[in-house]
Amino acid sequence: MAEKQPQELSEILQIRRDKLNNMQEQGNDPYLHTRFNVDIRAREIIDRFEELEGREVSIAGRMMSRRGMGKVAFMDLQDSSGRVQVYAKIDVMGEEAYKAMQASLDIGDIAGVKGEVFRTQRGEISVKALELTILSKSLLPLPEKYHGLTNTDARYRQRYVDLIMNPEVRDVFVKRSKIISAIREYLDGQDFLEVETPVLHTQAEGAAARPFVTHHNTLDMDMYLRIALELHLKRLIVGGFDRVYEIGRNFRNEGMDAWHNPEFTMLEFYQAYTDIHGMMDQTENLIRFAAHKVLGGGKVERDGVEIDLDKPFARISMLEAVKQYAGVDFTEVKTIEEARALADRHHIEYEQRHKKGEILNLFFEKYCEEKLIQPTFLTGHPVDISPLAKKDPANPEYTQRFELYICGSEYANAFSELNDPIDQRQRFEAQAAQKAAGDDEACDVDEDFLTALEYGLPPTGGMGMGVDRLVMLLTGAASIRDVLLFPTMKPID
Repeated sequence: MAEKQPQELSEILQIRRDKLNNMQEQGNDPYLHTRFNVDIRAREIIDRFEELEGREVSIAGRMMSRRGMGKVAFMDLQDSSGRVQVYAKIDVMGEEAYKAMQASLDIGDIAGVKGEVFRTQRGEISVKALELTILSKSLLPLPEKYHGLTNTDARYRQRYVDLIMNPEVRDVFVKRSKIISAIREYLDGQDFLEVETPVLHTQAEGAAARPFVTHHNTLDMDMYLRIALELHLKRLIVGGFDRVYEIGRNFRNEGMDAWHNPEFTMLEFYQAYTDIHGMMDQTENLIRFAAHKVLGGGKVERDGVEIDLDKPFARISMLEAVKQYAGVDFTEVKTIEEARALADRHHIEYEQRHKKGEILNLFFEKYCEEKLIQPTFLTGHPVDISPLAKKDPANPEYTQRFELYICGSEYANAFSELNDPIDQRQRFEAQAAQKAAGDDEACDVDEDFLTALEYGLPPTGGMGMGVDRLVMLLTGAASIRDVLLFPTMKPID
């Protein structure tokens, strides 16, 4: 909020409360209004002016500005669709009503207006007020027009003021809603079934991440806010649903930056009888569909670069990427000692518990990630970092997995899902050993999921995508906080 001296602000607050007291004493308490009949929105009045000119309408919204004195006043009323000018004149409203409005109305108040659609002498489409009713009093002043709410911390903490003052912020969240609707439309059109799975888990699973821990008093046991949707959705494939998806909140007790918030929205979908190649096609088509549905085309700008979502997405393996961008051929690396020696020569930090595949991934993160600008499917991840993906039959050290990169950032992760319960147990046990060795992002053995696999999981492809990141891509937002209505914030006190 724009700076005001404490004494000046105190006077403004007192004046507004005095106006409220006067209204209440006169029997016009604005907070007693329970409804107001709205029959049109501001944007519609502008768009349909020729049809509506001369007709009486009923609108409601927040008064964003006020001009004029004496017998005529001009105000801008803002609703969820936009703004329209309200023209108030003493000999139209009547002297008593007009003076009551002048004495009581402040910028920021919510008001209902009944009036006639017309165009002023200066050509501005307006509503000539016949009646004006204050429906809610704004006891705090809005930020000043030309300074606005620009402090990012204040914008995130007081998103309600941010939405009032910055129409472009509202537009981002309208697009977010449309993007999620487009995701559902695409998947529903592909015969996927939307489902809901538990948010509270008895163990952290489905991803390499640190969980939030809570306690269930009745059962006297710790539980975990889910870090992924994966294992419950794959149980449903075992149960006979061939195509399922969920859009839901995940929670990870990790760092916060432009790409990470402790709670975020995830899309995961699973399709029986397909593999990562089928998932690539679905993922590419889904993103392209959402872009065209919401933006009307497949080109977006990100970090000053035009991203073309209409072109076929590129495909490269992790081994190829590291060879191309780091000049290191990991097909020639046979032992962990050789991998460590390479890392030392390239000044890549690693831990003693890291295996050869994990060191390969460290090379990729240092040398390759930022180079993948146009949409690129990265394939061939090592088994060491892919505990839920099927091994590549041609090279069992690697898996049938992809990550989608755009502008150097990961947007999606997918597998040909591991459906061998014996292999899955071995990988779970390897993860549990890593956890015991100090890796607090490793998972435990999930016996119930292994039981499900023993009943038989058909060949299945699965994909997970951060919805917030997709929204960032399609709206040009610089930070995940710009696409979350209420991002996580440390309390001021």
